[in-house]
Amino acid sequence: MDCICFEPQWPADELLMKYQYISDFFIALAYFSIPLELIYFVKKSAVFPYRWVLVQFGAFIVLCGATHLINLWTFDVYTPTVAIVMTTAKVLTAAVSCATALMLVHIIPDLLSVKTRELFLKNKAAELDREMGIIRTQEETGRHVRMLTHEIRSTLNRHTILKTTLVELGRTLGLEECALWMPTRSGLELQLSYTLHQQNPVGFTVPIQSPVINQVFSTNRAVKISPNSPVARLRPASGKYILGEVVAVRVPLLHLNNFQIYDWPELSTKRYALMVLMLPFDSARQWHVHELELVEVVADQVAVALSHAAILEESMRARDLLMEQNVSLDHARREAETAVRARNDFLAVMNHEMRTPMHAIIALSSLLQETDLTPEQRLMVETIFKSSNLLATLINDVLDLSRLEDGSLELDSATFNLHFLFNEVLNLIKPVALVKRLFVTLSLSSDLPEYAVGDEKRLMQIILNIVGNAVKFTNEGSISISAIIAKPDSLSDPRAPDFFPLPGDNNFYMRVQVKDTGIGISQQDIPKLFTKFAESQSTASRNPGGSGLGLAICKRFVNLMEGNIWIESEGVGKGSTTIFYVKLGYPARLNESRLPHMRLQPKLGQTSFPGVKVLVVDDNGVSRTATRGLLVHLGCDVTAVSSGEECLQVITKDHKVVIMDVSLPGTESYNAARLVHDRFPKRHEKPLIIALTSNTDRSAKENLLRVGMDAVVLKPVSVEKMRTALSELLEHKKDVQ
Repeated sequence: MDCICFEPQWPADELLMKYQYISDFFIALAYFSIPLELIYFVKKSAVFPYRWVLVQFGAFIVLCGATHLINLWTFDVYTPTVAIVMTTAKVLTAAVSCATALMLVHIIPDLLSVKTRELFLKNKAAELDREMGIIRTQEETGRHVRMLTHEIRSTLNRHTILKTTLVELGRTLGLEECALWMPTRSGLELQLSYTLHQQNPVGFTVPIQSPVINQVFSTNRAVKISPNSPVARLRPASGKYILGEVVAVRVPLLHLNNFQIYDWPELSTKRYALMVLMLPFDSARQWHVHELELVEVVADQVAVALSHAAILEESMRARDLLMEQNVSLDHARREAETAVRARNDFLAVMNHEMRTPMHAIIALSSLLQETDLTPEQRLMVETIFKSSNLLATLINDVLDLSRLEDGSLELDSATFNLHFLFNEVLNLIKPVALVKRLFVTLSLSSDLPEYAVGDEKRLMQIILNIVGNAVKFTNEGSISISAIIAKPDSLSDPRAPDFFPLPGDNNFYMRVQVKDTGIGISQQDIPKLFTKFAESQSTASRNPGGSGLGLAICKRFVNLMEGNIWIESEGVGKGSTTIFYVKLGYPARLNESRLPHMRLQPKLGQTSFPGVKVLVVDDNGVSRTATRGLLVHLGCDVTAVSSGEECLQVITKDHKVVIMDVSLPGTESYNAARLVHDRFPKRHEKPLIIALTSNTDRSAKENLLRVGMDAVVLKPVSVEKMRTALSELLEHKKDVQ
């Protein structure tokens, strides 16, 4: 049986040759087109670093294309020329192909590194884009922060600050709701105080110890919280909606405790407010990092603004309180000034009213002492005279103390004889000491200057008071008075820590010590001695009736003289020692023209003035009679009148002295003195005018001397005081003429 076999139907040889021919043609065409594209690329890419490689590659492709093109003539019988051309083309193609392959071994790594750098640069560019985005976001955030800060700090009212913060945050971040929870007074709860959309939010409260609040308060960053947490339920639920994301951040609150102007306020780190921010409902929006940063920065700015507002509010309260205190102090000052003026007016009136009868008592008592009296009568008159002098001294002390307390008393500094002052004190004390059979000694150091600059009257008052106390409280024994220039190293004393002496070239400190063998003082009573109206128990029991003003005034005078005073005693019955320092000045070089004006040792003057015509002007009958009696006793020819007008009517050039009481109504005494001087223009015809006054103020004395008075005598006046005044004035007038 014959097998019928079918061979596959392959294309005929002619057809295959035809396909190859067409394919070679298109391959050659494609090869020739590629170099054209490479030439275009090289022309357009002038910066390409491998242009010669592209030229070599183009030559390779051209040769490959030429090989395929030449191959078209090989499908038929071809001539040897075609074979030679074909062979040459293939040899050149092989050479170029090998060269290109070798070059690619070196070029491919570079091309790969270029690709790597390209990827790196792309990544860097992407990072830069992201950073630029962050920078733009930060700039936007900064702009919002500056805007919010400006709005927040445009006021210092805390309610306005908080409300503005919520409004600006809601507008900037597009919030559904924003609220602020403030701590209650107890500090145990947070109360809903401010919201964005509710004008009067309901005062909901939540415990401050709840977990969500502790979570927020434990960090200074904005924290995302559950929309269902108690502090996030800012609106009542109505309908179905998806709650937006909620964040919360703490706001530090400044806690002021006992605010003072020069103290920093105390910042309590445990007191915070809670700010809650909610994104819109039914929104897929989420919180971004820059938005959270914005919220944190705003919270800090709100804390700063609230602290400034709190400080301002506290300072305003402090200012109001200070103003109230100033008003009260000013009112108290005016009342005190009114009281001081009333006291001074009262003292001035009482001074005049008391000195006027005291003048009569002392004047008449001194007149009685110079008459023939029985021993019993003389004792009574001397008692009256001494008591009157004691009362006059008390009046002086009260007035001095009053002026010391209101600061109106000033020292009257002048050059005086320091040695004579101590001798005069000794002469005044010796008669009293002799009566008690006390031995009094005075010791002045050789370096103590004879003349000094200071207030002679006050210094003498200090020494007389201290020595007088020593005589008063010493029944037997002795009293020693010593004065030296204090050495700089001995000025500091632990008993007076506030005493800072400052000696200089033109001044010195004098140390005066008065030591007695009297009744002594207990240690506990010593501090009381310089207190007004206070005496020690021992002195009060043994010598009742003291005024208790002397040492208090002495201490004030010593302080005015930049000094210090204290008392030492080993106890009752062991005597006492009083020591004080005062600052005095060295006088300028003395000359003869100044010596007559200093207080020198007085010469023995006239004891009586027979024939001297004296005119007495006094509106008080008792005082006028007492003054007239003193002058008549001294041998004067006296005319007494009651007013300045009468004085001008009766005065003649024969009147040598006019004694005028300056307490005449109004300015009558001043006008009268001026008219008297005008009536007698010639120097030898002018009478001497003596002013009798109760005013101890230095300015009053200066005013009297300025209007033409020749001397000022302080009431009360005794026979001896009147005799001395007349003697000095008449002697001075003779010397001048």
